[in-house]
Amino acid sequence: MADKLFYFLAFVTVLSALMVVFSKNPVHSVLYLILTFFSISGQYVILNAQFLAVVNIIVYAGAIMVLFLFVIMFLNMRTAAEDARKRNALIQLAGVISSGLLLTIVISALVRVDMAAHIAPAKALNTQVGMVENLGIELFTNFLVPFELASVLFIAAMVGAVLLAKREEGERNAF
Repeated sequence: MADKLFYFLAFVTVLSALMVVFSKNPVHSVLYLILTFFSISGQYVILNAQFLAVVNIIVYAGAIMVLFLFVIMFLNMRTAAEDARKRNALIQLAGVISSGLLLTIVISALVRVDMAAHIAPAKALNTQVGMVENLGIELFTNFLVPFELASVLFIAAMVGAVLLAKREEGERNAF
């Protein structure tokens, strides 16, 4: 039963993530992204990481998506769409090249991985893996520096969003 649920959630995740990329309406893209976050939270529940599932729903599907929707509604998309048409071919070419390189890297990494060595036997599984106490211990001992770097990245993104949103009416973006 868990296998079928996993495959269903994986299918929904991949399909909704593709719809985020290929949807022409930015509001629809945000709604597909919310669906992606909910399906990822379902996968967290299957992996016995209930805390991560709840945090994913509260933080990402809740707060971040409301922020995304606010920014999309706040921006004037008509003038941005006119400028984007001029650079559209160059951006598409850069996207195809970078996606091809990323696909090549992923395939080469998957070829080199020995999956049998990474599968734990059933008796060695820890049922407390996704619980809050163990997550906190891992996060603040082994992953303290990446955790703090992620917080600095989030602060820089918030400052950048505020600076982009506060531009004057007559100003134009340089990029």
